Amino acid sequence: MSVAIRVIPCLDIDAGRVVKGVHFQQLRDAGDPVALARRYGDEGADELTFLDISASHQGRATTREMVQRCAETIFIPLTVGGGVASVADVDALLRHGADKVSINTAAIRRPEVINEIVARFGNQVLVLSVDARREVNQPSGFGVTTHGGRQSAGLDALAWVKQAVDRGVGEILLNSMDADGTTAGFDLEMIRAVRAITQVPLIASGGAGQVSDFVDAADAGADAVLAASVFHYGQITVAEVQQALGQAGYPVRRPVSLAAAAAVAPSEATELASAGEPC
Repeated sequence: MSVAIRVIPCLDIDAGRVVKGVHFQQLRDAGDPVALARRYGDEGADELTFLDISASHQGRATTREMVQRCAETIFIPLTVGGGVASVADVDALLRHGADKVSINTAAIRRPEVINEIVARFGNQVLVLSVDARREVNQPSGFGVTTHGGRQSAGLDALAWVKQAVDRGVGEILLNSMDADGTTAGFDLEMIRAVRAITQVPLIASGGAGQVSDFVDAADAGADAVLAASVFHYGQITVAEVQQALGQAGYPVRRPVSLAAAAAVAPSEATELASAGEPC
């Protein structure tokens, strides 16, 4: 039996709040991390991703206490990233409740850290986050960025994915910086290009705007689909995406009913985005 396509809300964290913008710029508040984590657990999300988007840019570690509070709130796998640079960082996040850890900038700076983390914890723990964009000077046409998309890494995205997989990463989180926050749809060409060079699980991120976009990403080869703003503001529910994937013939985990999800999401979306309990 085929593995279920996972639907993953993403909490982009800045200064202790969930935020969302376009291309990681012009960020606006989207709510409290703990409250949103609880909501997505209730909605039937398959996993949750927590990315401290300013940690690498500001040269600090992810806020571990917040990770612990979110982990205590949900009963689904939690992936945490942002400022992860060493085996010690991974160890600390796992001890604070993360199930998997995402690495980006530090791995580009020193690729050997991938080997070190995998040797200590196994490849199922490590996710490579790739913030990619179109760069005509790269052989594949796709380049890698770092520090929340603020800097070009000068790397070809496909070559970097291949190297990281060879070093042992267990999963790829592919975020299109060109599509991020635009709600214009996932970068299907980029997804297909990465899918063609590796068989490790691939999470598609960046650009979701309507339910059909998630099905398109699965058609392009994604094993999981991730989104932020359309979930945070109640435009689309996790259950709606799961239902669409199921109707398209993809295996999905048993979702919460659409009626139950609707009772959770739309009523809370505006409140969470404007207030939320302090974290």
